[in-house]
Amino acid sequence: MFESLKRALIEALEDEYKARATYRLILSKFGAIRPFVNIVESEERHIQALLPLFWKYGIPVPADNYSQQIIVPNSVREACEEGVRAEIENAAMYDRLLDATRDYPDVQRVFLNLQWASQSRHLPAFQRCVERNNIHSHQGGRWRRGHSQRCRHRA
Repeated sequence: MFESLKRALIEALEDEYKARATYRLILSKFGAIRPFVNIVESEERHIQALLPLFWKYGIPVPADNYSQQIIVPNSVREACEEGVRAEIENAAMYDRLLDATRDYPDVQRVFLNLQWASQSRHLPAFQRCVERNNIHSHQGGRWRRGHSQRCRHRA
């Protein structure tokens, strides 16, 4: 039973580490863009919510080595699409981890809060980001083509 708790906490923390590292690298590449600028702070709070459970149950906190393992998407739209996928996977992960930790109400409470934030806040923010960037890239593509043609005519 304790082993399932340990595995669940480690998986949850590593998922939050990965999200934080991903969003930090996206911000580093593309600048302070929404929703990443807000969600990276939220991922930090998720990590801080999990750490006391490690301490309480005497489980060593794994190191965060994700910044060397992340491949940053090529565009903001791709980053937003990846955010949508990650949040959907996050919900499924927490469903599984909730099943594995039924005997630990304190862990369940934290997992449920993190899952709620992911599904009610992060997922919709990334979905809006995808929509916003689909519109901008479509409009931007038209403008750039028109602009390039105007520039060639002037030359």
